[in-house]
Amino acid sequence: MDNERVYRMPFASVYPHYVTKVEKKGRTKEELHTVIHWLTGYTEKGLQKVLDTGVDFETFFAKAPKLNPNAGLITGVICGYRVEDIEDPLMQKIRYLDKLVDELAKGRAMEKILRA
Repeated sequence: MDNERVYRMPFASVYPHYVTKVEKKGRTKEELHTVIHWLTGYTEKGLQKVLDTGVDFETFFAKAPKLNPNAGLITGVICGYRVEDIEDPLMQKIRYLDKLVDELAKGRAMEKILRA
């Protein structure tokens, strides 16, 4: 996998795919935002700024207000990789987000997604 290519990918280019994925399964964009806010600490205004300015994934996570301290509780397989075993910190954060979006789309209860 070419990590650099993923890191340079604009978050705003992937975001619509997240929205489509969760909405196809009966979840809402607001629930998606709840998941993103929980993981990254972005506010609604901060998330909108990220989308408007077209920052890449590297910048998205570097400027995230605060990664949730419970992010380490996110486990399982996404894209063929166990998220808890990914050694590259940035790739692990990206896969955390992918895993949360996947759980949301699969209908998992919000309390479980947010590791409450």
